[in-house]
Amino acid sequence: MNILVSIAEFIVNEILSVPAYLIGIITAVGLIALRKSVGQVIGGALKATLGFLLIGAGAGLVTSSLRPLGVMIQGAAGSQGVVPTNEAIVGIAQDEFGARVAWLMILGFAISLVLARFTPLRYVFLTGHHTLFMATLLTIVLATAGLPGVTVVAVGGILLGVVMVALPAIAQPWTKRITGDNSIAIGHFGTLGYIASGVTGRFVGGRKSPSTEDLKLPESLRFLRDSMVATALSMVLMYLVVGLIYLGRAGSETAFAAFADDSGAGAATDVGNYLMMGVTQGLGFGVAVAVILFGVRTILGELVPAFQGIAKRVVPGAVPALDAPIVFPYAQNAVLIGFVSSFVAGLVGLAVLSLWLGPAFGWILVLPGLVPHFFTGGAAGVYGNATGGRRGAIAGAFVNGLLITFLPALLVRVLGSFGSENTTFGDTDFGWYGILLGNAAKLGTVWGVVTMLLIGAILLLVAVAVQRKLVDTDWDPSGGRPRAAAAAPVDGDVPVAAGRTYARIAPPRGAPTPPPPPAE
Repeated sequence: MNILVSIAEFIVNEILSVPAYLIGIITAVGLIALRKSVGQVIGGALKATLGFLLIGAGAGLVTSSLRPLGVMIQGAAGSQGVVPTNEAIVGIAQDEFGARVAWLMILGFAISLVLARFTPLRYVFLTGHHTLFMATLLTIVLATAGLPGVTVVAVGGILLGVVMVALPAIAQPWTKRITGDNSIAIGHFGTLGYIASGVTGRFVGGRKSPSTEDLKLPESLRFLRDSMVATALSMVLMYLVVGLIYLGRAGSETAFAAFADDSGAGAATDVGNYLMMGVTQGLGFGVAVAVILFGVRTILGELVPAFQGIAKRVVPGAVPALDAPIVFPYAQNAVLIGFVSSFVAGLVGLAVLSLWLGPAFGWILVLPGLVPHFFTGGAAGVYGNATGGRRGAIAGAFVNGLLITFLPALLVRVLGSFGSENTTFGDTDFGWYGILLGNAAKLGTVWGVVTMLLIGAILLLVAVAVQRKLVDTDWDPSGGRPRAAAAAPVDGDVPVAAGRTYARIAPPRGAPTPPPPPAE
């Protein structure tokens, strides 16, 4: 039995929980199904893997550049509380529930493939780390409610498989509005925030609010049209403003330590050095976003064609459900706007918690984590922009920020002893799904299991209804908002904005000039 557990843990921890490897395997399967040569299969799989490694590298750079800013904001606000961090709570839970998480995740992934094959929900959830996060949440919720280990794995696997195919389908009308077709779906457990942002954008922005990508800038500010430059400059300004407030509030000795690592090395030496370290971190954030965008473009170039093979051979009509940054290239200005708006909402939510909900109802304080606000807030900005332009991006991301503040405050109540940790799950779907299932689990082994399976069945039926009534009928969630004119793609082009508009990517230096597209 120990050998089987070790094998299961190896598959989960070393392969399935590493999105890059999972993407490479799926790409290889698709290319094999297309009867590509061995060289094409290996090259395509490696390129898809490298694309996801680029996304991971960019995410790591984002996390590292935001860490000092998070320390400054917390010190400047003078608040203490829980910072939602998926990786942290998962790491804590692995010590106690590692084996059950492993088996639950494997079973859930298998069930999701069966559902994708035999239901109208042809979505294959490929965000491996989020699958691991959801498997861990389900294990904690079910195990801390006192359910037997076998029940935890069996019921949790079913609930995981359902949510992996249902949520991409429910969000697909809004995702399709962004991408222009059904080639990809969102496979990230922040779905409620994205849908809420899209709905908010429609009612707030309507047809008149211009797109975030159509920002009119004076000639002297044309350089801000470059998303990497605009993002870096915005983060530099944020670092300088927050850094000065933190310096005035905490004093130089404490403020200089914001840039130190865990060993205490790397602290600023004087005020000038302190400010310039902030400038460097802000510029690094711009680099991180550029790396993520390049990784997304790289993987799309390999994965989407490969899925044609999977659609023909394994899961007819399969659609890859991918991580949140997959929508970033479609509205790059909206990503930055969404991040800022979501973070502001997090601060507003923190004020509400500390002044009202905390004292009156005992809700914990949820500090705004910059990483979840960047990834989910940025994606929410893209969804809001697709249905409501600039006003939609701002208001939609603001709603997302409130959701990822209040939902974690309620989620800790169903996590048992894990609710007393200084961290919890952060994204919206962990919140509402965990709250529903956690309260259902308290009904006991029999009625708890029945209620939880009923919740899963309802979710699956809702997803099937959305797929048939909205996705398959090309329902427009923007209410008739004009779409940007499409431009015919040529070699080196990738979709970068709603409406299938394209941006030219220059070939590498020294590469031959591609031939012109054939005349129609």
